[in-house]
Amino acid sequence: MIRDTSAQDRPLAGQPAPRLTSALRWSAAGIGAVGLFAWGLMQWADSAGAVSAEQLRVAEVSRGTLVRDASVDGRVVAAASPTLYAPAAGTVTLRSAAGAEVQRGELLAVIDSPELRSELERERRGQQQLEAELARQRILAQKAALLAQREADEAEIARVAALRDWQRADRGFALGAIAAVDHLRARDALDGAEIRARHAAKAAELETRDVALGLQSHSQQLDRQRLLVAELERRVAELEIKAPFNGIIGTLSVADRAAVIANTPLLTVVDLSRLEVELSVPESLGDDLGLGMAAEVRIGNQTVAASVAAISPEVVGNQVLVRARFEGEQPPGLRQNQRIAARILFEEKPDVLLLARGPFFEQGGGRHVYVVEDGIAVRRPVRLGASSIAAIEVLDGLQPGERVVIAGSDRFGEHERVAIH
Repeated sequence: MIRDTSAQDRPLAGQPAPRLTSALRWSAAGIGAVGLFAWGLMQWADSAGAVSAEQLRVAEVSRGTLVRDASVDGRVVAAASPTLYAPAAGTVTLRSAAGAEVQRGELLAVIDSPELRSELERERRGQQQLEAELARQRILAQKAALLAQREADEAEIARVAALRDWQRADRGFALGAIAAVDHLRARDALDGAEIRARHAAKAAELETRDVALGLQSHSQQLDRQRLLVAELERRVAELEIKAPFNGIIGTLSVADRAAVIANTPLLTVVDLSRLEVELSVPESLGDDLGLGMAAEVRIGNQTVAASVAAISPEVVGNQVLVRARFEGEQPPGLRQNQRIAARILFEEKPDVLLLARGPFFEQGGGRHVYVVEDGIAVRRPVRLGASSIAAIEVLDGLQPGERVVIAGSDRFGEHERVAIH
C-alpha cells in the first residue's frame, strides 16, 4: 500500500499580495509612452509628411463686413486745364510766359493772319454793295407800285365816265331821244370800262406782291452776307487768344513769332483752384467701376474722401483712367502732377464669413484650403466669393473659429493631410 502526503500538509495563514516595485511602475509608464508615440506615429503615417509651423501663416475664419476695394496709384491733375489752339494760320505773338498768373479775359497771344483779315474786308464790301442794291430795289419797287396804281386809278375813272354815259343814254332811250343802237353802244362801252378797271386793279395788286417778293429776296441775300461777315468777325476776334478763367500758364507749345497753321496747340491754361485725382485702374477691374463710387485718397498721413466723377471709355496700357473728385473742401498744399495713392471702394457686404487673403487664393484657385486640426493640415474643398485687398468672403466649407493655412501651403503639394510640427 502506497502512503499519500496528507499527513505532511498544513494550512498557512493568509498574506497580502506583494506590491509593485518601482521598476514595475516605470515599466508601466514606458508602455503608456510607447502607446502614445504609436498613436502619434499612426497619425503621422496617415499624413504625407511634415512641415514646420514657422514656414506657414495661419488665419482664423471670422464673421464681419467685407469691403471690396482696390488700391491704385494716381496723380493730382487740374479739373480744368484746356489747351488753346490757333484758330487760323498766321504768325503768333506771345504776351505771357509759362508759369505766369493770368486773369479771365487777359490777352495771352495774338495771331496775325493777313488772309483772314483780307477775306473779312472783302465780305464787308460785299455787304455794303448788297445794302445799296436793296435800297435801290426799294425805290424801284415804289415806282412800279405807283405806276400800277396810276393805271388802276385811270381805269376806274374811265369806268365811272362810261357809267355816266350809259346812264345818260339810258334816260334818252327811255324818252325816245336816242336810238337803240346808241343805247347799246353806251352799254358796251360801260362793260369794257368795267373789265379794264378790274384788270387794272388786279394788275396793281400783283405788281405790289411781285415788288414785295423782290425786296424779300434782296433782303435775304443781305442777311446771308451779314451772317458771313459776322462769322468772319468772330474768327478775326479769336485771333486774340484770351484766358478762359483765372489760373496760370501751364506750358507753351510754340515759340514767340513762330508761323503756325490752323489748329496748332499754342499754350495750356491751368486752374489750380480746382484739382482732381487721375487714377490708373487695372483693366481687370474696369467692369466693376461706376460713377459715384466712394474713394479714399492718401496724401501723406492724411486720408481724404473722394468720389468717382469720370471713367475713360478706352483702355491704355492695360489701365483705365478714372477721375476722382474731392468731397468737400480741397486739401491744401496739393501740386500739379503730385503722385498719390488711393483706394476705390466697390462694395460693402456686412455679416459674412471672412478669411484673411493670402497666396493660397491664387495657388489653389479658391477651390480648396488646408484647415489645421490637431496639428494636421487637412485639405478641404471650399467655395469662396467676393474678395478685397485684405480678406475673402467664405460662402461654404468653413465655420467661424476654424484655422486655415493662408501662406506656405505650396509646400504641401497635392497631399490631403500634412503634419505641422
